[in-house]
Amino acid sequence: MRMVFGLVLVLGVALAAFAVYMAKGYVDSYQARLEAERAQLARIVPTVEVYVTNRQIKYGEEIGKDDVRRIKWPEDSLPEGVFRTEEELFPKGTGIPRRATRQFEKNEPVLAAKVTEPGRIVGITSRLSRGMRAFAIKVDATSGVSGFLRPGDVVDVYWTGRILDQNVTKLIRSGLKLIAVDQKTDIDQDGAVIARTVTVEVTPEDVAALAQAQATGRLSLSLVGNAEDVVSGKIEIDQDKLLGIKREAVVETVPDRVCTIRQRKGTEIVEVEINCPD
Repeated sequence: MRMVFGLVLVLGVALAAFAVYMAKGYVDSYQARLEAERAQLARIVPTVEVYVTNRQIKYGEEIGKDDVRRIKWPEDSLPEGVFRTEEELFPKGTGIPRRATRQFEKNEPVLAAKVTEPGRIVGITSRLSRGMRAFAIKVDATSGVSGFLRPGDVVDVYWTGRILDQNVTKLIRSGLKLIAVDQKTDIDQDGAVIARTVTVEVTPEDVAALAQAQATGRLSLSLVGNAEDVVSGKIEIDQDKLLGIKREAVVETVPDRVCTIRQRKGTEIVEVEINCPD
């Protein structure tokens, strides 16, 4: 009897221990899943809905309601100028679309800097900054950097003409932005084009200066690199400086000053030298 009671007791303790072990395993598994879910939630990034393109949209094409859709975008990495609502993208209604001023690829965010205002056509006026003017400069293969100019590039403008008895080349304007090459304003155009005119964005004062320079000499353009952040200073080269010629200064001699007065001697009038007054 005692042996049976002892076996029952041992069995009960073993079962209790097994139950505790199983319960602990379940609790540990639950805690692990809970921590994993918490870690997953911590990795979730807040998002907002923005408009992206449904297809490739080329320069100058209309952007209508069927050309865009809304997707979720990480809130902490929103590009500047995105459209988040239909009212922002089509403030005058979907019947008055915007146009692309740059080419869009499929699923690319629609940005304010790459579209016109609703109802506006694509042209030079859409590329001009507030208070700026467009000025056309005549160029050829030599003065136009051999056809490597494209809208959006930055150039320095040099004037070559004659000053007194010297041919002079001088930097007259630096850091001017090209907004058109010939009649093309598309930044994404491919291939080199030998242009006959380029249009730059300038201030009204620059318009007068460039017009005067173009009428009195020859203008040449120098392409500025994309990473360039140094503003060109005063640059002027004449023939003597180019060839290393040093001219001797011409010293003009001034004759001594002579002062006289006229005096009458008898019937004659003679001039007599006197000290000149200061």
